[in-house]
Amino acid sequence: MSDDRQAIWQQPLSLAQLNATSANTLMAHLGISYSDFGPDWLEATMPVDARTHQPFGMLHGGASVVLAESLGSVAANMSVGSDSYCVGLEINANHLRAKREGVVTGRCSPLHLGATTQVWQIEIRDERARLLCISRLTVAVLKHKRDKG
Repeated sequence: MSDDRQAIWQQPLSLAQLNATSANTLMAHLGISYSDFGPDWLEATMPVDARTHQPFGMLHGGASVVLAESLGSVAANMSVGSDSYCVGLEINANHLRAKREGVVTGRCSPLHLGATTQVWQIEIRDERARLLCISRLTVAVLKHKRDKG
């Protein structure tokens, strides 16, 4: 991959390591798997099946939001130094197209990387690259408390 943009990652990034952190979580239950990353983006896939359907047999909007928040939260935490961590403040999502089966891919990238807040955009697309959902996640950047003892 040839890209002139500066890598934003402050923590070592490995798909195997990221996927290992999902064991015994909602992400594992929904079949979400980190699949690729670049200098300023992170991707994950999620199956569209019984685990992620709503009662009418379509991809549940909540499942899309889980994918979006998972991507944005992990990316945010990987983009800060070891003295900081990020927690979600707000997420929104616009669901643009229905999907009944297959796989969706979410890709997050930063819109703002500030000292106290970050804003991430997450696009969820189908196998034909059609946009299904667009989401924006705002996180707070906090400092780890140091033990005074």
